Amino acid sequence: MEFKYSQKLEDESKLAKGMGVGLNMSFKHSVTVCDRIRNMELSKAINLLELVISKERAIPFKRFRTGVGHRRGDGKETIAKYPQKAASEILKVLRNVEANADYKGLDTEKLKLTHVEAHKGARRRRIKPKGRWKLWRTELVHIQAIAREN
Repeated sequence: MEFKYSQKLEDESKLAKGMGVGLNMSFKHSVTVCDRIRNMELSKAINLLELVISKERAIPFKRFRTGVGHRRGDGKETIAKYPQKAASEILKVLRNVEANADYKGLDTEKLKLTHVEAHKGARRRRIKPKGRWKLWRTELVHIQAIAREN
């Protein structure tokens, strides 16, 4: 099965691509993390996500900020969270992009993330145990990442 990217690709010799399909994480958190790391260098984005997972750096929430608490930060970025699950799944996709770039012979230190996007995936329903009448609903997320060598 071939997966399609939402961005039109011209010259693929300088690009490294990666995709995560059907990831079990929050869609809102994944959109916020993708917005934060877009147009960053790949090594800096990987470092940032590792800091988020260890709760040393928070991701500012600009879009989905209702009920989000304040965190200690630099001025404007005080409304923030630590989306650890989304950061760990997106980190796997970025490591995949780095491995694909290394396989293609691109310089991994000069890669810049030009396209990082989250898309809604399928919704999975499961029956709760012990005969309960409500369903468990799980939303899956697809992540696309493209890095270009400068």
